[in-house]
Amino acid sequence: MTLKEICLEIEKRYQIHFLEIGTDNNHVHFLIQSVPMYSSTKIITIVKSITAKEVFKGHPEVREKLWGGEFWTDGYYVNTVSRFGDETTISKYVKEQGVEKEYNVLHKTQQLALF
Repeated sequence: MTLKEICLEIEKRYQIHFLEIGTDNNHVHFLIQSVPMYSSTKIITIVKSITAKEVFKGHPEVREKLWGGEFWTDGYYVNTVSRFGDETTISKYVKEQGVEKEYNVLHKTQQLALF
C-alpha cells in the first residue's frame, strides 16, 4: 500500500480527512481535518500507528534500516484552524518547513463543508 492508500483507509475508519499529504527530503506533512471530539494527540497517534504498521507489514526490511526500528519520531507539530490561522496559513506553514523545491504533494483535496 502507498502512503496515500493507507491514509484513505484511515479516512474510512475514523472521522479524519486528509486535505493534503506532502513529503520533502525526509519528512511527511499532513494537513488534516477532523471532528472536535478527537484531540490533536489522538489524531497523531492514529495516523502514526496505522501508517507505521502498514509500512512495516508491506516492507519489513524498512524496520532494519531505521534507528531503533522506529518509523516516526516522537515529535510533531500541530496547529488548529482559528481566527489566528486558517487552512491557507497552515498549509503555507507546512510547505515552508522543508525545502520548497523538494516538497512533493502526494494528495490534495478540498476542506469538507459543515453545512
